Amino acid sequence: MNARQALGRAAEDAAARHLQERGWRLLGRNVRIGRGELDIIARRGPVLAFVEVKARRTSTCGAPEDAVNVRKRRQIARLAELWLSGRPWALAGVTDVRFDIVSVDAGSVPCRVRHLPAAFTCDG
Repeated sequence: MNARQALGRAAEDAAARHLQERGWRLLGRNVRIGRGELDIIARRGPVLAFVEVKARRTSTCGAPEDAVNVRKRRQIARLAELWLSGRPWALAGVTDVRFDIVSVDAGSVPCRVRHLPAAFTCDG
């Protein structure tokens, strides 16, 4: 595992812990769909969230969430639609489906984790 992969794994672990500590139930992590991947699928009450995790060691290139560009947002929305189409039962009791970002600042010790609910829409 190279340094970039290790950072990604650590960020996803931190994001998962952060969500679980706040009452989210993880339905999936690193869910592969075709050539794409959904980082985290989580549910809390009537909310189903598809969560993109982004991490940065420094702010030189901006905040981690800045890396979730329009192309990436559209890809996540398409993957979420495909995931849901194969699991219609996953929508039982759900009143809100949204796209969240968990931003991890790995340059601070301990790392700083921020949850950005409804960070974008399926329109990009």
